[in-house]
Amino acid sequence: MEPWPPADDDRLTAELGAALRDTGGVPEEHLVAARAAFAWRTVDAELTLAELTFDSACQAEPAGLTRSTGSVRTLSFRGGPVLLEIEVSPAGIVGQLCPADGGRISARTATGTYDETAVDPVGLFSLGVPPPGPVRLRAEAGGFTVITDWVCLR
Repeated sequence: MEPWPPADDDRLTAELGAALRDTGGVPEEHLVAARAAFAWRTVDAELTLAELTFDSACQAEPAGLTRSTGSVRTLSFRGGPVLLEIEVSPAGIVGQLCPADGGRISARTATGTYDETAVDPVGLFSLGVPPPGPVRLRAEAGGFTVITDWVCLR
């Protein structure tokens, strides 16, 4: 076996020339990967990140208030003109999307979508119980598409 790179400049030049003259086609899996990477070039223009603006799990309770041992967690997200408010309970997620214009909402984990549903004309929706680990919501309504930050809901 010959050492690489060749110690001789002429041999290195010959090997590089041979590599450039190789007319072999591009493997199909490389083309598929290149097309997928190219599709991501406009992802920022297509999606707005809805940032977490309120999380009841992080808010300090005012002194003197009586509250049952709350099993409901409330979160609010805002992205551009879209406001997304959800309540997470042992029964699942219920929420409202503003502007109210129908649409769809999906809940995603690192392994893929775990639930998806239509948003009614008033902006209300219901999703199943979130699995353990981070969840991201994607909402499409009123001509806007927003995705939330990753949040652990359980």
